[in-house]
Amino acid sequence: MTATDPPPYDAIVLAGGAARRLGGTDKPSVRVGGRPLLDRVLAACAGARRTVVVAAPRPTSRPVRWTREDPPGGGPVAALDAGLRHTTAARAVVLSADLPFLEEATVERLLSALHATGADGALLTDADGRDQPLVAAYRTTALRHALSALAEGNGDGDDNDSDIDSGNGLTGLPLRRLTAALNLTRVPDPLASFDCDTWDDIADARARIREHGHVLDEWISAVKDELGIDLDVDTRVLLDLARDAAHGVARPAAPLTTFLVGYAAAQAKGGPEAVAEAAHKAAALALRWAEEATPPPGQAAADGPGSDRPGPGTTPAPGPSR
Repeated sequence: MTATDPPPYDAIVLAGGAARRLGGTDKPSVRVGGRPLLDRVLAACAGARRTVVVAAPRPTSRPVRWTREDPPGGGPVAALDAGLRHTTAARAVVLSADLPFLEEATVERLLSALHATGADGALLTDADGRDQPLVAAYRTTALRHALSALAEGNGDGDDNDSDIDSGNGLTGLPLRRLTAALNLTRVPDPLASFDCDTWDDIADARARIREHGHVLDEWISAVKDELGIDLDVDTRVLLDLARDAAHGVARPAAPLTTFLVGYAAAQAKGGPEAVAEAAHKAAALALRWAEEATPPPGQAAADGPGSDRPGPGTTPAPGPSR
């Protein structure tokens, strides 16, 4: 890490709730915009040095460390304590697994607010101004002290690195008991703080994905997750290429050309720069192709429909003799 790099942070994602208002459905696996809610949250904290998910293990879009509170289902405070035991950074982002609109930029805003204010934590507030302690960045030392005080020293001294961590003294405690002991700063964000507690919330999130102006970005992110691709490219370059191929060659040329560009970049084992180079080459070819279909100035009038001028390789029809 250089002097200009931001300090590292760890991420703790709580994904083991009972989801009673969803009829017991495994909420982290519910899909919004084609991606499981948990994977959407993991994408937002991709910059974490270590990510700990407190839940039963399941397939995820990127590697994480799994752990559980003891007993499982002991509530958010016990789960947070279990996850915190596997962190080493001075800062930790704590997130629930049901945040469909959380983005990496929001996580960075929370970390910046934590650094700028010197508070114990920085959390989002929702559209009604309510605190969202599970969309927050905390100083891990402050969290550990507050959790230890809540546990009253009962069963909170086990520092082993097992996959099942003791939450004695913390089971069933509400989060407000923890946050009340911390000096917090607040960051309003009605969209990023939106969580999915009911099926109506899920339906609302699915509708917003298509309406909030980022449907293309959402689709590209979903495709990359599905294909296991971690590559950021300039989508405008590819869209311009598709347009040029469709207009200059034929409509089906658009998807086929963009596929070939991706294939060429993969063969070159390149990143975004290789995609851009291949796209520019293909776009130039599409323009040359289109130019060949455009007659030189004056030729269209002479050779166009209704012209009496014979085309190449033709013999004028015999006319009446003079």
